[in-house]
Amino acid sequence: MTSTTERATPRGAGGHRLRHRHRHAGRITYAVLTLFAAGSLFPLVWTAVAASRNTTRLAQTPPPFWFGSNLLRNLRIAWTDANMGTALFNTVLVAGTVAAGTVLFSTLAGFAFAKLRFRFKNLLLLLVIGTMTVPPQLGVVPLYMLIAELSWTDRLQAVVLPTLVSAFGVFFMRQYLLQALPTELVEAARVDGASSWRVVWHVVLPAARPAMAVLGMLTFVMAWNDFFWPIIALTQNGNPTVQVALTGLGRGYIPDQSVIMAGALLGTLPLLLAFVIFGKHIVGGIMTGAVKG
Repeated sequence: MTSTTERATPRGAGGHRLRHRHRHAGRITYAVLTLFAAGSLFPLVWTAVAASRNTTRLAQTPPPFWFGSNLLRNLRIAWTDANMGTALFNTVLVAGTVAAGTVLFSTLAGFAFAKLRFRFKNLLLLLVIGTMTVPPQLGVVPLYMLIAELSWTDRLQAVVLPTLVSAFGVFFMRQYLLQALPTELVEAARVDGASSWRVVWHVVLPAARPAMAVLGMLTFVMAWNDFFWPIIALTQNGNPTVQVALTGLGRGYIPDQSVIMAGALLGTLPLLLAFVIFGKHIVGGIMTGAVKG
């Protein structure tokens, strides 16, 4: 699958030579990558094709495999019926706030568990990890009772505040900082008279930036696609997120599948745009973290 070329380079007077190997992808590698890329893009392309047709054509056999002429019409109907403008704004606000809060709080907690010394640290870390084994459905009833008591029903803070920090984020940042942040660097900052907040700002955050980018990306996508809790806390006609708004398109005696696909396409495009704009920075952060690790 790969071809290798070697070049000998002299090293020192002793005649020792260092071999540099340059690996190039072969045709089989490109074929496999193309196959996986096509398989990954197929659901998105099929969604766009279905959104450009009508329900009658989608029910026929074989299904359509090329674009029709109803895309703009179906997008317009989905935008109006699903209150998509408000839903997109709310989702960007919720996902951005949840991602920023999760990254910040998880980095602080991860640094504390990785580099600070305090009583019951291991026990507290075990409790944090243990919460990952509890199904989130078990906390729905008491959580809904709490937001109802606070009069937060159908308000965005009911979705944002319960997810501002995650056990996975804390564990992820703790594991990264154990390797990427030398203890000597923190101790040197302490010796120079830096306070805890200055250590965090000038030492911890720069070292944790690659992992923060990855965690922020994962959290943003997860918050954007979250459906279970928002459908309980929010309503389709009040302050919906995209996933809640899309439920309004599936109602009726005979749901219009093409309009539902158009709404799903509208809800997916902002994520694709974000990856196109920030994809290079995200991949660069991942590679930087891999090199440091």
